[in-house]
Amino acid sequence: MVTLTIDRKTVQVKAGTTILEAARKAGFRIPTLCYLEGINEIGACRVCVVELKGAEKLVTACNTAVQEGMEVFTSSPRVRHARRATVELILTQHDCNCPTCPRNGNCKLQTLANNLGVRNVRLSRSLPSSRVDDSSPSIVRDPKKCVMCYRCVSFCDKVQSLGIWRIAGTGARTSIEPAFGKPLAATDCAYCGQCVTHCPVGALSEKNDKDRAWEALSDPEKVTIVQVAPAVRAAWGEELGIPREKATPERLVAALKHLGFQHVFDTCFAADLTIMEEGTELLHRLADAKDGKAKMPMFTSCCPGWVRFVKTQYPELVEHLSTAKSPQQMFGAVAKTYYAKLLGVPAEKIVVVSIMPCTCKKWEAGVSVLNDAGTDRDVDIVLTTREMCAMIREEGVEVQSLEEEPFEAPLGVSSGAGVIFGATGGVMEAALRTASYIVNGKNPDPDSFVEARGTDPWKEITVQLGDDTLRCAVVNGLGNTRRLIEAMKQGRVKYDFIEVMACPGGCAAGGGQPISIDDEVRTGDRSANLYGLDSKAPIRFSHENPAIKDIYENFLGSPCSEMSHHLLHTDQRAWELSTAAQRDSLKKRA
Repeated sequence: MVTLTIDRKTVQVKAGTTILEAARKAGFRIPTLCYLEGINEIGACRVCVVELKGAEKLVTACNTAVQEGMEVFTSSPRVRHARRATVELILTQHDCNCPTCPRNGNCKLQTLANNLGVRNVRLSRSLPSSRVDDSSPSIVRDPKKCVMCYRCVSFCDKVQSLGIWRIAGTGARTSIEPAFGKPLAATDCAYCGQCVTHCPVGALSEKNDKDRAWEALSDPEKVTIVQVAPAVRAAWGEELGIPREKATPERLVAALKHLGFQHVFDTCFAADLTIMEEGTELLHRLADAKDGKAKMPMFTSCCPGWVRFVKTQYPELVEHLSTAKSPQQMFGAVAKTYYAKLLGVPAEKIVVVSIMPCTCKKWEAGVSVLNDAGTDRDVDIVLTTREMCAMIREEGVEVQSLEEEPFEAPLGVSSGAGVIFGATGGVMEAALRTASYIVNGKNPDPDSFVEARGTDPWKEITVQLGDDTLRCAVVNGLGNTRRLIEAMKQGRVKYDFIEVMACPGGCAAGGGQPISIDDEVRTGDRSANLYGLDSKAPIRFSHENPAIKDIYENFLGSPCSEMSHHLLHTDQRAWELSTAAQRDSLKKRA
């Protein structure tokens, strides 16, 4: 242990602890901008400087280790002056048109300037000349708002192992840009959006599709259908400052109807549909693998960020992907065929809007081979949780005063198994519930597969299906996924079924979810919320969902039938991403 003094208070911490960590444990607030614990501790912004007694220079608290007898001053006049000067300098190279910024009111730099009392910028401004890069369907980069904190660079390198962002130039000409100096759309970016949620300002944001949604809602010739993803219900209240007990799925339905959506459905219905298709496919593959007709393991395919990753980084594994589309795309296909028939409305008049926790879903909706309902797109517009909440604010909806309304039938009827899709391990658990029923002839205890739960980066679970032992793995985060794949290729691990989610923590912490100004990621709380909804659900197995039974009986026939394959599956080998040169370069950087 090391004993030191922080602002005249004696503190004891373990050797190797940084001044920032020691101060936080002692109850002192040291402001930061570039700092991300364990990921970006480089002191780039110099906002966290502190004064050491007897030292000539101020030091950065985020990467300076404590020493025995050290005396630290976190808010001396010298420190306050230095922090204000630093923020002023940052503002000279930052587009400060805050009212039009997507992070207005939730920006670390804005909050920092306000807390430090920076009211004037005395130096002349010099903004970067680079243009906004909106080439990607998912993410927009505005270099004029970049504060050179390097958080996007570090997170993409160290956590997601992709190295999409690079530091270019030197001195005053230093900038952060996509790899190879190309537009973001020309890189192997997974569009997971983790760079967006970890950017402290508005330099990175999701593609804004709110205006397209408003246009659809105001068109009297269109029938607007909205689907809400499982993870959205676990987080939307955070963005609007609504307590969790008030931010119920039913109150969200009421808010969406208040916006003008004619039919509000639940993507959990399509999650149940995914389980029926993907679970049946898994059992078919297991049987075929015994005769050497199928390659194992089978990977889940409902996360588009993961699909982009495997196609660019490990294209040789593409045939291991399940052919099942994601719940989003399954819902769009069913809405414009099955539900269009129930409504008696041509598919061309239907506009399907998705509310998703994910930025990559915007890209996924535009992939041509994933659209089979007969119109240009099965899902017309994708909004993130943040965009949906922005629309609620624009409308001036007093959400807490709205009466709760249920999701509509039939595409709003779902099971608890569909709800937990939003948590890492949820897809695996839901699939095992139904696979166990199909093979063993009876429902297992719905909580039999709790080993799949939790936010651990890499989990393993072994399940007995009849006479066969199924070896499963659950992994979240693309860096962890890379480690799993490399271990698998080297023969150190062997599995039959693997669930992959691109975002650390799963969809609950997706790139489209609410962003916390203090960098607190509430993944555990959000996941616990989803499992709580599952435990209270009257139906906890996808195969017991009456709406699922109806759609197979009256439309699809059976899981993996000809109709199901046409609408709900895809040939994963029918399309590729990027070039081998880019893949090799990114692997080398990673």
